[in-house]
Amino acid sequence: MSDTPRAPLPPAAGALTALLRRLHFYIGLFVGPFILVAALSGVLYALTPQIENQLYARALHTDSRGPALSLAEQVDIARQYVGPDLGVAAVRPAPAAGDTTRVMFSAPALGDSAHRAVFIDPASGAVRGDLPVYGTSGVLPLRTWIDYFHRELLLGDIGRLYSELAASWLWVAALGGVVLWAARRRRGRARGLRAVHSSLGLGLLLGLLFFSATGLTWSQYAGGNIGVLRAHYGWSTPSVATALAPGQGMSMPMGEHAEHHMGAAPTAAVALDSTLFDRVLAKARSANIEAAKLEIRPASRSDKAWVVAEIDRSWPSQVDAIAIDPSNLAVVDQVEFAQYSLPAKLTRWGIDAHMGVLFGLANQLVLVALASGLLVMVALGYLMWWRRRPTLAKQPTLLDAWRQLSRVAQAGVLLVALALGLALPVLGWSLLALLVWDVLLSRRANGRSASVSGLGAQGPGPL
Repeated sequence: MSDTPRAPLPPAAGALTALLRRLHFYIGLFVGPFILVAALSGVLYALTPQIENQLYARALHTDSRGPALSLAEQVDIARQYVGPDLGVAAVRPAPAAGDTTRVMFSAPALGDSAHRAVFIDPASGAVRGDLPVYGTSGVLPLRTWIDYFHRELLLGDIGRLYSELAASWLWVAALGGVVLWAARRRRGRARGLRAVHSSLGLGLLLGLLFFSATGLTWSQYAGGNIGVLRAHYGWSTPSVATALAPGQGMSMPMGEHAEHHMGAAPTAAVALDSTLFDRVLAKARSANIEAAKLEIRPASRSDKAWVVAEIDRSWPSQVDAIAIDPSNLAVVDQVEFAQYSLPAKLTRWGIDAHMGVLFGLANQLVLVALASGLLVMVALGYLMWWRRRPTLAKQPTLLDAWRQLSRVAQAGVLLVALALGLALPVLGWSLLALLVWDVLLSRRANGRSASVSGLGAQGPGPL
């Protein structure tokens, strides 16, 4: 820190701008590294679909052509391959000729939301691959690793704080930068690195706000608050009801591939009749489940229905789902994307666009461009800080600028900070940490100023 006294405090009219300028500086300095990591890993994630398509080509595709085996036969091949200890969690039939069928097994050792997937050639019945897959999108190992790194730095729940911190502050930095650009524009055009930084920020503004908003929906704490808000207003994504009425689903027809009879109790685990995959799929097709990409999830209990869900996240979204009673193939419940509320549709589209799957290659290229631009902005911010660091120590702190506001404005800033802290807890706690740092910095600077003034009044001491 320099011993040179800080610049005079701005007049009350410019105090809010000074406060935003200091906050923008703090965000760049302290949150910038987290934004940098999120942007860089986001670029890698956006590029993985084509890489995975080549890396796992044997598992995903086949040169075999001809009539496809029944789903029952394909499932039984996969079950024989993995042995009797793992249960079938879901099946994804081959979406097109030359693609494989994915039979996914519950595998607790792989962790939550992960399955062991066996890839079956639907024409020959050959096992083409055996890989762990993750989440409802069924991403493969490479993208799973990048996804975990992007969300939590491979550190588990504690690591999720990094991505939530980046998403919580990104929109504040973006909108604050617009205000600072407008205030600076009235004094004259920016030049050099600042001009490039500002121009990039304006050009990427909508994309940065999109990254922040969609990232927060996935976050641990702010995402939970968003989920509560959506549920309160009926904006949640609807799901099919799978509970069967009492007396239904007590016995399922056993085919030649059934291992044993299921128990009669409504809550008992059921034996899997592989022939039901073909029959349930045929019923779903007759009920307007039309997407080529879909997933069939068998019931784990005799009082639950099977679910057939469309999983095509590209435009136009095909995410309809239907619940079917396996005992009589009656439709228990059905949800269509057209029935979603507008906020639920926007959430679906936002998540899929954030993952780069909504508009295919064009979507990926836009994500790469936005994230790359964000990387350049952060780098320019650090370069500007490095060049200007002697003068930045002289600028008014947050506390200095806040004290120059009117009483009404001071109260308004506190109320906004409190509301944001409650809605976005990670932002709130990190803001508190910034304020503590700012107070310490202010006291240190004031102490040095007093020391310098005292020396000037007393003259130098004896040598």
